[in-house]
Amino acid sequence: MSVTLARRYWLTGASNGIGAALAEEILKTGAHLAVSSRSAASLQVLSKRYPGQVMVVAGDLTNSQTVREISERIAQEWGSLDSVILNAGTCEYVDARQLDASIIEHVVRTNLLASSYCIEAAVPLLRAGTAPHLVGMASPATYLPLPRAEACGTSKAGLRYLFESLRLDLAADGIAVTMVSPGFVDTPPAANNDVPIPLSWPVDKAARHVFDELRRRPPEITLPALFMAALWPLSKLPDSEKLAIGEPMIRSQPPNKDQP
Repeated sequence: MSVTLARRYWLTGASNGIGAALAEEILKTGAHLAVSSRSAASLQVLSKRYPGQVMVVAGDLTNSQTVREISERIAQEWGSLDSVILNAGTCEYVDARQLDASIIEHVVRTNLLASSYCIEAAVPLLRAGTAPHLVGMASPATYLPLPRAEACGTSKAGLRYLFESLRLDLAADGIAVTMVSPGFVDTPPAANNDVPIPLSWPVDKAARHVFDELRRRPPEITLPALFMAALWPLSKLPDSEKLAIGEPMIRSQPPNKDQP
């Protein structure tokens, strides 16, 4: 008699927003889930609600040594991973009139470098897993340059290129690679947006949609579909027309910051 083992996930950025909602969707299936965020408090609450299913591996993912220690614990307890969802990230707005390169440095470290540390640690575990799947979070800013998005857009564009290259290189290992491009979703970073938010989705709806779509192991998941379908043609416009679209969104007030 064969026994089907529960699928094993590692989810980063699991303490709030889409990450927290995704954790709920995953755990409802009976899967085992390793959860990461900077703070362990909310993760411990999740662990108590789903006893025996949750491994709390909190830490600063911008520290490569911390990431190695997390992967070593996962390897020791589980031996492998089936799915890795790298959701952790941040968004900070840039004021080009008083450009602060430290903002760009911080966002690139949090969104791109931290993800690369996690990928380095996770790929050997995925190779030993069942139907392995690597998932990353992109941004609409990778399709169309937006005002004040110099930091977030740069980091997410780099992340997209990283994942799309890995899709080619990891195919021989049977590892599927998916990019998720959430448009406007009601998350903590979205609360700091100072431009109109069209077609915004509740975070629970977004998480359900993403999790359902991940079962197909597609190259990309976009949401809301109508917003993203409109954004893609805009990315093909001449630069002069892109400038005309972006200029009304330029503001005169100092930028907001969303800290991780």
